[in-house]
Amino acid sequence: MVARYGNFVTYDPPLTPLTVLLWVLPLAAIVAGGWGVYVPGAVIALAVGAGSYALTGSYPQVRAWQQATAQTPGLLARALDPQAQPLNEEEMARLALGLRTRLQNDAGNVEGWLMLGRTGMVLGNAGTATGAYANAYRLDPKNRDAALGYAEALTRSSDPEDNRRGGELLRRLVSRDHTDIRVLSLYAFNAFEQQRFGEAVAAWEMMLKLLPAGDARRAVIERSIRLAQEK
Repeated sequence: MVARYGNFVTYDPPLTPLTVLLWVLPLAAIVAGGWGVYVPGAVIALAVGAGSYALTGSYPQVRAWQQATAQTPGLLARALDPQAQPLNEEEMARLALGLRTRLQNDAGNVEGWLMLGRTGMVLGNAGTATGAYANAYRLDPKNRDAALGYAEALTRSSDPEDNRRGGELLRRLVSRDHTDIRVLSLYAFNAFEQQRFGEAVAAWEMMLKLLPAGDARRAVIERSIRLAQEK
């Protein structure tokens, strides 16, 4: 994995949950200044403050973040291994958190953004998926996975403008390659949703020419064509 993902897989974020220890710094300043008479009270105040922070402050969130980051290499390895046990939803959420953290320090990693985009799609997080795929596509517009992932995220958006942009991107992808079943399928679906029924039918008919006679998808496509022709 290191050969493919580089430091993205092995990077260890520099932050550690030592925030609570910062409470002892005022005590050190007091001792250094010779204010020994105030030390007992200061110690009590610092202990109470540290305990309150650990219970009610952001420390639990920081701890959860660090745990997710530490688990990212293992979760990523499982996600990439077709023989491994699939990640559950909680593990996918931790993976997404770890990926976002690593990408803050490795923003030029196209594969990292693609993985975050896929994770966002699985979690149903449109914002995460669209943003991640947008970054991957911006970094490498010729990357098929980046372009197709970005187009799919846009077509699934609840924003009509996103749907339009996704359709335009899919149209460009189809013009480059008329034999990609997945691109044709997404293009047909988007065209149907945008009420461009003629384009949808044309894409589905092209798919029928590419699929073998016994393929189960043919029946679904034929029904979709009939439905579009009735519109």
